[in-house]
Amino acid sequence: MNSKLYTTNLLKTAIITLLTTTTLYAQNKPSRTHIGLIYPLSSNGRHAPLDSNTFSFNLLAGVSAAEDGFTLAGLTNIIHHTSKGVQIAGLSNHISQNAEGLRVAGLMNLTGESHGLSVAGLLNKSNDMKGAQAAGFMNLAQNSTGFQVAGFLNKSKNISSQIAGFANIADSVKNVQVAGFLNKSRNTTSQIAGFMNIAKKVKGVQVAAFMNIADSSDYPIGLINLIKNGEKSIAITVDDNLTTMLTFRSGGRILYGIIGAGYNFKNDKEVYAFEAGFGAHVYTSQAFRLNLELTAASLSKNFKNGEYFKSSFKILPAFRVNQHLEVFGGPTFNYVNTNTAEGRKLTEKFISKWDNKDNNRLQGIYAGYTAGVQYIF
Repeated sequence: MNSKLYTTNLLKTAIITLLTTTTLYAQNKPSRTHIGLIYPLSSNGRHAPLDSNTFSFNLLAGVSAAEDGFTLAGLTNIIHHTSKGVQIAGLSNHISQNAEGLRVAGLMNLTGESHGLSVAGLLNKSNDMKGAQAAGFMNLAQNSTGFQVAGFLNKSKNISSQIAGFANIADSVKNVQVAGFLNKSRNTTSQIAGFMNIAKKVKGVQVAAFMNIADSSDYPIGLINLIKNGEKSIAITVDDNLTTMLTFRSGGRILYGIIGAGYNFKNDKEVYAFEAGFGAHVYTSQAFRLNLELTAASLSKNFKNGEYFKSSFKILPAFRVNQHLEVFGGPTFNYVNTNTAEGRKLTEKFISKWDNKDNNRLQGIYAGYTAGVQYIF
């Protein structure tokens, strides 16, 4: 027998068997149970869009008015009104009105209102959402009292929390936004981003690898913090190793970031200096402030050969000369790690040091000082 003809006959037999089974089942079916292939080839037939079911199984696609139990389809579930319980589809769940319970789709879940958990390989989209959305790519919602987790993007008007691989966008966030690249919101409690945070009013902390932007944020943690009601300054500093830096400090009422570059006047080769870190105004009065800073600095000749790294904890009393001018200075406690000849000579007295002659690497802890003057704007 021809194999192609045999396959065709086998497929016809399978379809006839399924149709016969669903027809017989329709004549003696329990109430509110729906089994089929694809609309209208099912136990509910052409009447399926008007029926409400407790159990539905469709090999390809199912259509119903409402579901309040378990719903499974190989490709898609289309529910014109409401659903309760569990809806699982190989590709998509489409629920026009309120959906309560669990929805799992290989591609997307589209609902009017979502209560419970929606899990999709690509997209979850809902008007109002109470509960959670988890998607491989994107979650979209209007008003929400739950949280969103997405591989790429979360977007909502009002939300409790958002976690995304790339970006979160919302009007109001009750708790926290966490993103690999960007968070953006009007009002939020806290933001954590791999690159940048943007907000209007922040009650808690903003943590970004590079930049925070806000109208009001007392606790930004980033190299650059552009806070409207905060403080920005340009400073010139010099330390015990004659490393002179031009630094930019920016932040809120309490925390601020530091980034700078400069030159070492003690070395002949490793002279180019770079610094980054964070600081805090721990005490503030009209003419005096006490600042604590934690910084990391490096010295380099050509950015290729040799290493000199220094981490410093600085205690810096600061005195305000006038509205824009401030002088500061104080002790520092430093950890040095270097393998260059000039780096080894920069510090003579150590509190403790570890000298590895095999790879010419010196590590040590020592006390020093730094002083500077800054223009505040």
